Amino acid sequence: MIAVRLPLILLAGLLGLVGCAQYQPVPLYQLDSGNSEVPADKDGVAVLLGPVTVADYLQREALLQRQEDGRLTTTTEARWAGSLAADIDQQLLRQLASRLNSQRLLLAPASPGFVPQIQVQLSITRLDSGPQLPAVLEAQWRLLGKGGQLLDGRLVRKEEAHQGTITDQVRAQSLVMQQLVEELALAVEEFGNATPAVAAEPRKKAPAAPVRKPEAPKIPVAEPIRIDAEVFRF
Repeated sequence: MIAVRLPLILLAGLLGLVGCAQYQPVPLYQLDSGNSEVPADKDGVAVLLGPVTVADYLQREALLQRQEDGRLTTTTEARWAGSLAADIDQQLLRQLASRLNSQRLLLAPASPGFVPQIQVQLSITRLDSGPQLPAVLEAQWRLLGKGGQLLDGRLVRKEEAHQGTITDQVRAQSLVMQQLVEELALAVEEFGNATPAVAAEPRKKAPAAPVRKPEAPKIPVAEPIRIDAEVFRF
């Protein structure tokens, strides 16, 4: 029995060693927020961020690589630390709040009682890179005022070169996101700080003097006077 069991034990141990040798932890990545700081102003501009829509192919943990022929392939060397779409939401919120120095930013939908001065609607249709291709961000944003009126809006495309490694590709993708936030912050500052011009009241004209109607000529009334003879005095 011992002679039979020993080879089985050795075989199991060798298989375990082979499995450990093949298993390597996969690096996890997140977008970098740069030098974002926690805003100190609790009374800054009130901004509602969203809805933020992200392309379907970005709503995953797999880190994709854009090939020169346009194909997207999944790399086995790394992946995102969680959902990339959720990471984009949080990066936009933190970076925009820091850039505007305002605590009054919320992701849509708005909480009851929150009245935003500006609403930022954003659609990200592309955010990727490849070993031989730069990081590319394509998006469209719109700014809405209190009454829902369109204040501004643009289609944007931003590119950032990198050195080809996964780490440098994530750095480049983070930079194009930071450039987008910078553009959004400038637009929000322009319209958020603008005060509507107060229309000057027209000068009130002095009330016109009432037009007097011409008086009718007075006709003397004949009055009878009794004397020796009845005469009429005018």
